[in-house]
Amino acid sequence: MSEAAAPIQVAALYKFTRFDEPAALKPALESVCRANGVKGTLLLAPEGINGTIAAAPEAIASVLRHIRTLPGCADIEVKFSEAEAMPFLRMKVRLKREIVTMGQPDIDPLTGVGHYVAPEDWNALIADPDTVVIDTRNDYEVATGTFKGAINPETESFRDFPEWFRANREALLGEGKARRVAMFCTGGIRCEKSTAFLKSEGVEEVYHLKGGILKYLESVSEAESSWNGECFVFDQRVTVGHGLAPGSYALCHACRLPVAPSDMQSPRYEEGVSCPACFDTRTDEQRAGYRTRHRQEMLARERGTKHLGAEFADQSDD
Repeated sequence: MSEAAAPIQVAALYKFTRFDEPAALKPALESVCRANGVKGTLLLAPEGINGTIAAAPEAIASVLRHIRTLPGCADIEVKFSEAEAMPFLRMKVRLKREIVTMGQPDIDPLTGVGHYVAPEDWNALIADPDTVVIDTRNDYEVATGTFKGAINPETESFRDFPEWFRANREALLGEGKARRVAMFCTGGIRCEKSTAFLKSEGVEEVYHLKGGILKYLESVSEAESSWNGECFVFDQRVTVGHGLAPGSYALCHACRLPVAPSDMQSPRYEEGVSCPACFDTRTDEQRAGYRTRHRQEMLARERGTKHLGAEFADQSDD
C-alpha cells in the first residue's frame, strides 16, 4: 500500500440480539453505509446482525456508530484488519431468517453458549489430551488451514454440522474418550450456535475460541502459534495469515473455491476460468464463457469501472 493511499479498513462483526422488526432497521442502515462509501455485506435477522464491511476508517466508524444504536448492539465487538484494495464491489444489507444458518430453530445463543477461551489461553486447551478439538467451518475453508490436531467434519455447509455431530458423538465422546470439546470458526459466530447446540445435546464441558481464528491470528505471534496454514475469509483477499496479513491463495471464479499456490502451477488452472478442483466438472463451452467474463473483468479493472459479474460469492452465513 503506498504511503499516499488511504488505508482500507475491514470490519468483521456480529451480535446475537433481539430484533423484533429487522426489516424496519434495513433502510437506515443501508443509507448510512452508502452515504459513507462503505461496501460489503450485512445480514439482519430476528436473532441479530452479522457481516463484514470495508472503507476508509472514518467511514467505518460512522457505520459502527449507527450499528451501536440498534437494540442490544451498544457493546458489539468488531475485528479490524486492513486491505490493500477494496475487497468488495458493492454494499448489500440483506434480511435473513438466521444471521448464521444452522437450521436448528430451537437453538438460541442468547440462552447459553460454551465457555469463551481467550486466544492466549487457546494453545494450552487444545494441547490437553482430554480435549477434542473440532473445526466447525466448511471443508473448503479447512483446506486452507486449521489448528494442529483439529477434527475436520468435512461439511459442505454449516447446516450439516448437527447431523455430523449426532452421527459421530459416540466416537468423539463415548466411554473413555475426551471429556471436553473445544470448537473454533473464522470470527466466532458459528461457535455461538455450535456450542449452544452441543449444550442442548447434553454436552457439559464445551469451549470456543473467543473472537475466532481472526482474533487468534491477530493476537498470537507466529512463533507461538498452533495454527497451520492460512485462514479463508469471505472477501476478495481470499485468505489471511498471522497478523492478518494477506494470504497466498487465489479464488477460482468458476467454482468459487480457494486455489493454493501449488495448484496455480497446474495446467488445469487458468485465472478466472478453471482450477484442478473443478476442471473435470465444467465443459469447454462453460470455460469459454468464463474466459469471456474474465476478459471483461480485466478491461473493467483497467478502466477503473466495476464489472458486476465479479462479485464474491456470498457464503458468509453458511
